[in-house]
Amino acid sequence: MTPARPTVAAGTLLALTLLAGSTVLPAAPTPGPGSAPTGPGAPLRLVSFDSCADALADLRAAAAPHVGPWGFAGDGTAWPGRRTLDMPMTAAMAERASAPAYSTTNVQERGVDEPDLVKTDGRRIVTVTGGVLRVVDPATRRVTGRLDLAGDGAADLRWAQHDLLLHGDRALVLTDSAMMGRPRIRVGEGRPAGTPFAPTQVPGTRLVLVDLAGAPRVLGTYRIEGRTVDARQTAATARVVVRSGARVAFPDLPAADETVRTTANRAAVAAAGIDAWLPAYEWTAGAERRTGRVGCDRLSRPATATGSSVLTVLSFDLTADRLADGDPVSVAADADTVYGTGNSLYLAAQRVVGGEPVPGRWLRPTGASVTDIYQFDTGSPGRPRYVAAGSVPGWLVNQYALSEWEGHLRVATTTGSDERSSESGIHVLRRRDAALVPVGAVSGLGRGERIYSVRYLGGTAYVVTFRRTDPLYALDLTDHAAPKVTGELKITGYSAYLHPVADGRLLGVGQEADRNGRVEGIQVSLFDVRDPARPARLDRWHRPGGWSTAEHDPHAFLYDPGTGLLAVPIDQGVRVFRISGDTITEQGAVAHPAGAVTRSLLVDGVLWTVSAAGLRASDPGTARSLAWLPAT
Repeated sequence: MTPARPTVAAGTLLALTLLAGSTVLPAAPTPGPGSAPTGPGAPLRLVSFDSCADALADLRAAAAPHVGPWGFAGDGTAWPGRRTLDMPMTAAMAERASAPAYSTTNVQERGVDEPDLVKTDGRRIVTVTGGVLRVVDPATRRVTGRLDLAGDGAADLRWAQHDLLLHGDRALVLTDSAMMGRPRIRVGEGRPAGTPFAPTQVPGTRLVLVDLAGAPRVLGTYRIEGRTVDARQTAATARVVVRSGARVAFPDLPAADETVRTTANRAAVAAAGIDAWLPAYEWTAGAERRTGRVGCDRLSRPATATGSSVLTVLSFDLTADRLADGDPVSVAADADTVYGTGNSLYLAAQRVVGGEPVPGRWLRPTGASVTDIYQFDTGSPGRPRYVAAGSVPGWLVNQYALSEWEGHLRVATTTGSDERSSESGIHVLRRRDAALVPVGAVSGLGRGERIYSVRYLGGTAYVVTFRRTDPLYALDLTDHAAPKVTGELKITGYSAYLHPVADGRLLGVGQEADRNGRVEGIQVSLFDVRDPARPARLDRWHRPGGWSTAEHDPHAFLYDPGTGLLAVPIDQGVRVFRISGDTITEQGAVAHPAGAVTRSLLVDGVLWTVSAAGLRASDPGTARSLAWLPAT
């Protein structure tokens, strides 16, 4: 959580909604598989369709090469080793000068909120545990509202994770769960061997709009096929990005060899209808219920996409009395990184080029990794505008690898995958006509290592790489055409998350390690980066064998610049520190009766901690308990 601040007016985030209109791109022939350049720097463009027949033919052709004996090859556009690297997925905003009465979610950009497990506006604290939404009054330290979101018989919602967005008296609850298995979207139920088979239920995203004025009540619901990639909120507008896999009914041929299965599976792709790619949805408002499916006129495709998945962007007005159909817009792509500012939206997708699939249960391409980036203009009201695309070599650690500054996009990537070939660097791009053109780069960072964290602060960047030791690099990016390394600090271990504090210092949360790179437990480091040529570590706190969810989910990180309070979940509880001058001082620890503490927030000088077991109010100076509110 980070301290609250005045809302900054910004354009609509996740500007892919442009794709619903005719301004996506000038008309262009649809390229066939392999016909377009695919390497770094190759022209990238989005192709729209004149009809469902054109869309279907294009998607079939794009998907077929990525089908093997066991169906689609998982993340067809992603580097095959990337998801095993256990990297942090989110980041935090820069420090504000003063501490208001309550903290807010630790997000990347001012004025652009991100969904989280708990939300507060200072008047109330809202959480969802076990499918039950609870409203807490922090002044009286009592539960003042309760709403069972799983009361409609959706048992899977009891154990699912629920994230929240909050605006005024409205809360939007986001949950990944099994999609409703209606006949129109069910495929392959109860078929004998040798006939097409697919699961009777598909993954679904479920959204619930709740009115918090008075006793909490449901205003409307929304469900769509696919899993949530991410969501953002600007003022009263929430944008939700959903990824759905192509739902092709592949034959069930357990006794056949891989060649026969591959041939049969590709025939199934060739026979699939457009509904296999276009996700179905339903929404309710009171007794009203509507169903639908994303239309062909809302679908576009990058020439480099595999055709195995579709991204859908939904837009919701949190001041309305219903969610309605979300005005869905879809892109046949498989991106997993979204970076947005008040004026631009960047959607980044990793893919592999220059290699051949490796036979086996999964197709595993062996070429080099490339990151494709699509930019959308979100600076004006109304429908956003697609403006440019480009690519850089390598893959991203997370959305914080990207940063827009002075009209330039900085992108930190790692190329290679082992001790012999890997290195990292930062690429600087600028929009020229419809292309993101490289204007400068610095490479050779951490040879034999990979990026663990990135932090941009204006014209300066800090990059942590690691395999056996932790070089913290300081880089000067003020000259876009000639970025350069200004300093380097080598210490054992690594920082997986970096957070700026006052007077030219950085906090790092990560792991200590021995000289061979074997991790030894959680450490919190305080760095002095006032001299870019000589970064130094001022102090550190270490717990052997310890771990923190803040390493990989900075939403769990709380720093209050007004008081120097730092709260970090460590093992099952929360450790409370005070950052003062050049030192880190432990103040105490907060524990809950059962389960891990996942979040911390400040409301009117009281530290609140959240777990599945309940909420605890504590004195932030001593960690002494003031109240316990069980979830049951």
